[in-house]
Amino acid sequence: MATYIVLLGPPSVGKGTQAKILAQKSGLIHISSGELFRENIKNNSDLGQQAKSYMDKGELVPDDVTIAMVKDRISRPDCKEGAILDGFPRTPVQADALQKMLAGFKGDVNVVPFITAAPEVLIERASGRWTCRAQGHIYHQKFNPPKVAGKCDIDGSDLYQREDDKVETVAHRIHVYFDQTAPLVNYYRVQNKLVEIDGTQPIECVTTSLLSAIKK
Repeated sequence: MATYIVLLGPPSVGKGTQAKILAQKSGLIHISSGELFRENIKNNSDLGQQAKSYMDKGELVPDDVTIAMVKDRISRPDCKEGAILDGFPRTPVQADALQKMLAGFKGDVNVVPFITAAPEVLIERASGRWTCRAQGHIYHQKFNPPKVAGKCDIDGSDLYQREDDKVETVAHRIHVYFDQTAPLVNYYRVQNKLVEIDGTQPIECVTTSLLSAIKK
């Protein structure tokens, strides 16, 4: 039977990194909702055109368009063993739609790992990031500082902090994430599918915890 995993986690918790590692170790396809949107828009598919028409107006893409994109992706041959879903579903309504969709493939969501960390930890991780102006090399003032403060080790250009890496912006994004995701977390907790993973562990320990949750 196919294995479907819904991976949850706030900004800067390392969810994207873990999704890629998990895909390599499990052999399951990693489906990122963000990449799915970019792929459909780049290929100018019907669904991509529909999504772009809303995005160009600054509006949210309706659930039915997003759901149709996910269904199209899951129906491809490389997903016959299942998939790791990252960024979808975002709401209980989308989760209900996913459940009905997977029933059509004779499957269901098996487990929902929720990688989490305290907001102050997430803020420290994200807001310490600095980028070089020349080629975009990334540094972190605590975890990966440059040899000379304010200068890129590789090309010597000035480092700057992007607007979305500033403390106030990061704190807002994290607050919004937890607010919006709380109903979805509860949705899967009630179904006994949610497994909380400590995102403050070293990367390899988080991976081990994820693989353990999937095996169970």
